Amino acid sequence: MEKSEVLKRLTDCGVVAVVRADSEETAIGIAEACIKAGIVGIEITFTVPGAAEIIKTLTQKYSPEEMLVGAGTVLDSETARIAILAGANYVVSPCLDVPTVKTCLRYQVACMPGAMTVKEAVECMEAGADIIKIFPGNLFGPKIIKAIKGPLPQAKMMPTGGVNADNAGEWIRAGAVAVGAGSDLTAGSKTGDFDSIIAIGKKMVAAVKEARKQM
Repeated sequence: MEKSEVLKRLTDCGVVAVVRADSEETAIGIAEACIKAGIVGIEITFTVPGAAEIIKTLTQKYSPEEMLVGAGTVLDSETARIAILAGANYVVSPCLDVPTVKTCLRYQVACMPGAMTVKEAVECMEAGADIIKIFPGNLFGPKIIKAIKGPLPQAKMMPTGGVNADNAGEWIRAGAVAVGAGSDLTAGSKTGDFDSIIAIGKKMVAAVKEARKQM
């Protein structure tokens, strides 16, 4: 799938699931629960054991129309290339690493480096970022999006950290193009309660849709 279509589908949905787990089985269980909730983007972080193999498994089992599998916590270009060769549709980093962005540009894979200040956001855009990951979002809340949008109205931002079903809509109304949801979405996996992930995921997707109607 072309990068432009990947970005469109991710932002149309508006919720990206950030998957951190102790095993491949749990990670795949989270991913499949999120798909049932209507969440298209599944970010497998490289803190998960065997992350590249999980990405490969999911991209072989599901088409991009069913699931867009991304790689998260990508700290360098070497990891980015491993993720891309495993089939990742997009690459997410907690901070800007220019060689990582260059690798994504070379392979025409969507790239989302992290930032927390206007200066860092500008550096991300200048490097070629498609979307800026605002992280950790819970340090400032949705007001950080409005603050950065002041001098940088063209910035496309996706917060991660502290995003939940109750505030997802607030992030969108503040100007985020999507939200990244981690533990507030996937906590049920620790006890095998994947149904809770489906329920929370549906609420988050609905909150994003409702917020967009109000804009």
